[in-house]
Amino acid sequence: MKTQESSYEKIRSEIMERSGQDVNACIQCGRCTAGCPVVSAMDVMPREIMLHLQNGREQEVLESKTPWICATCFTCAARCPRELDLSRIMEAVRVKILRPRGVSGLNPHEIAKEALENIPQQALVSVFRKHSR
Repeated sequence: MKTQESSYEKIRSEIMERSGQDVNACIQCGRCTAGCPVVSAMDVMPREIMLHLQNGREQEVLESKTPWICATCFTCAARCPRELDLSRIMEAVRVKILRPRGVSGLNPHEIAKEALENIPQQALVSVFRKHSR
C-alpha cells in the first residue's frame, strides 16, 4: 500500500508542479464538464479526471483519450468556482504521457516521418512550445 501511495503522490505532485494547479482544491461541482464544448467526444468527463487525480487513480487519467480531446479553450477555468484551470492540468497530463521526468526535449529533426502521421498535432505543439527556449 505504501508503494502505491508514494507512486500516486509522485504523479500527483508532478502534475501539480507542471500545471501550477492543486487538484485537491476541486470540489466536484461539475461546471467544467457542463461547459466543455468537446465533452461529447471524451471517454472520461473533466470532473472525473479531477476525481481520479484526487483519489490516486492516475492510470485511468493516463490511459484516457480525454487529455488529447481537450481543446484547451479555458471554458472550464472561466466556470470554475475555485478558479482552477483544468486546461493546464490536461496539458500537464499530456506532458506526463509524452515526456517522463528526466527525458530531454524533442528535436523536430529526430521525429520519424511515420511517427508524425500518428502523433496528435496538439501533442507536438505542446512539446515544441515547452522546449523551444
